[in-house]
Amino acid sequence: MNSFYIGRRFYTFTLWLLLPYVAFHLLWRARKQTEYLSHIGERFGHYTVTSKRPIIWLHTVSVGETRAAANLIQQLQKAYPQHQLLLTHTTPTGRAASEQLYGDGVLRVYLPYDYPFAVANFLQHFKPSLGILLETEIWFNLIHACHVKNIPLLLLNARLSEKSAARYARFSRLTQLGLKELSAVAAQSEGDAMRLKNLGATQVAVMGNLKFDIAPPLAMLKLGAVLRDKWGENRKIFLAASTRIGEEALLLQALQQINIPNMLTVIVPRHPQRFDEVADLLTQRNIRFQRRSENLPLKDDTQVLLGDSMGEMFAYYAACDMAFIGGSLLPYGGQNLIEACSVGRPVFIGPHTFNFAQATEQAVECGAAVRVQDVAELAQAVQNLFNHTHQIATARYAALQFVNAHQGATQLAMTYVAPLLPHSQ
Repeated sequence: MNSFYIGRRFYTFTLWLLLPYVAFHLLWRARKQTEYLSHIGERFGHYTVTSKRPIIWLHTVSVGETRAAANLIQQLQKAYPQHQLLLTHTTPTGRAASEQLYGDGVLRVYLPYDYPFAVANFLQHFKPSLGILLETEIWFNLIHACHVKNIPLLLLNARLSEKSAARYARFSRLTQLGLKELSAVAAQSEGDAMRLKNLGATQVAVMGNLKFDIAPPLAMLKLGAVLRDKWGENRKIFLAASTRIGEEALLLQALQQINIPNMLTVIVPRHPQRFDEVADLLTQRNIRFQRRSENLPLKDDTQVLLGDSMGEMFAYYAACDMAFIGGSLLPYGGQNLIEACSVGRPVFIGPHTFNFAQATEQAVECGAAVRVQDVAELAQAVQNLFNHTHQIATARYAALQFVNAHQGATQLAMTYVAPLLPHSQ
């Protein structure tokens, strides 16, 4: 009995011990997001969705991965029209984003938990011709089951932080042999590739980041122009995008230090279940605010607009003058700053950006982003940029150049797919 078999047995045994927690987790998340109670059967390998066409399966965990895959999905549909694309998700927000972005053009279900019976049911039901995992999705039973069934499985757009690499290294033998059962691995950066190699992946290539290839949807750009007109062409608009728990309170401290007459701050929490929580915070602070969902004309004395809508982030970016990217003031690891740069918006980020380390450093180096260490520095940076409009124009140009210079990951991803579907036309 080899060590991988023993390691995988122990891994699976641990998953069974965690089963009560899995049920509790779904119930706990459903308190604020009832969608977690929908399609529970899919999470255990029971599906009703079917396809008469062969399937290309793409796993996009949540909203960020689902949006980042847009160009790749388009290219796959164009290159393999006889195949049906299946998107799997982990979160309800990822699934909702898929519905909004791709409609009936793809099938969508939840990826099953990594129990052998659930994985086997998933593969038996859909019989994918090819599977693609995006970013950091290493599920050992899923990978092994695909390997046994000779289903090619790619890990593309892979990223692995030092923290995640250290966690996988605790189970070095299991991780090593799991990575070797993948058909190919292509990382976002040299650093990601090196960490994956150190864990045992072989022939790891660097493909860049799919997020750079995303094109701002025309409909969202038009909506951004409409929002800007509603909010006031002459108002200064500062966007706090994808904020996480605890950051809104810090941002409100920063706003008190910014002296820009009639400035409007737009706050868009990362998770929709927190919209009401942030509204309560604004009420407690006696801040005059309105909700985007109300879709009412903006009052002259409104200080904050709460972006409590889904799927409109590009419109928010297009409507603002500059944006702070959330998840970075507190140690959440940051969020994607590329979307803001793709519409030419100057970006501020906090000190915690380990989830997007390389892209953030590149943006800072070329002048597309400004890193701040705390709310005091953020307030000063926003004040300075609004006081020097020529610097805004320079930063906008740098942001667009930054995105343009790093495109091309989608075409590289397609070169990994092509040899595995050689008979497609």
